[in-house]
Amino acid sequence: MMDAERLTPLTLLRAYAMGIFPMAESRHDQRIFWVNPRKRGIFPLEGFHISKSLARTIRRGRFRICTDSAFEHVVECCADRPETWINAEIFRLYRQLFDLGHAHSIEVWQDDILAGGVYGVTLGSAFFGESMFSRRTDASKVALAYLVDRLRIGGFTLFDTQFLTDHLASLGAIEIEREDYLSRLERAVNRDANFDRAWPIPEPQLLLQRSTQTS
Repeated sequence: MMDAERLTPLTLLRAYAMGIFPMAESRHDQRIFWVNPRKRGIFPLEGFHISKSLARTIRRGRFRICTDSAFEHVVECCADRPETWINAEIFRLYRQLFDLGHAHSIEVWQDDILAGGVYGVTLGSAFFGESMFSRRTDASKVALAYLVDRLRIGGFTLFDTQFLTDHLASLGAIEIEREDYLSRLERAVNRDANFDRAWPIPEPQLLLQRSTQTS
């Protein structure tokens, strides 16, 4: 456990570069502990799987996609569940990382309602996915599809999902040993990439075309 008062955005970035990340026991527990999984979940950026049903959802264009337009709202929605590791201090630190350009979000809107989203931390050419949420069918999957496209275009080489779940595995995520992860991480944090929030959001057909070409 670590005293939250000693944590700074720079401390977090140094921790990510070492392969560890912070969590809290609950939203009400101000103590923060570091996690260093023996096995790590990652998304091979050329292996993200868009199913036929997800492709249909994207093609219909019923969602409006934005980047970094509602970062705090996305984090709040990710924490809005009975049990969460996002406490007030972690929320504060990620907001500071966002202000420094080291945290980003993809938002999925429907009828002016935030239907889903994902957020994470960037360091070099590594993206550390922190959390996602969905309030409409497939909204979080759509957010991931647009996120993976943004990472590919920006030259990222590592998409860290921290843990592997059945949901992430169905989209192409895999699990690797810690040693393999640390080797990939070292290369990634020492390489430049660009998560440019000003880049245009691709039209659904272009997104699907690029995904087909690289998967």
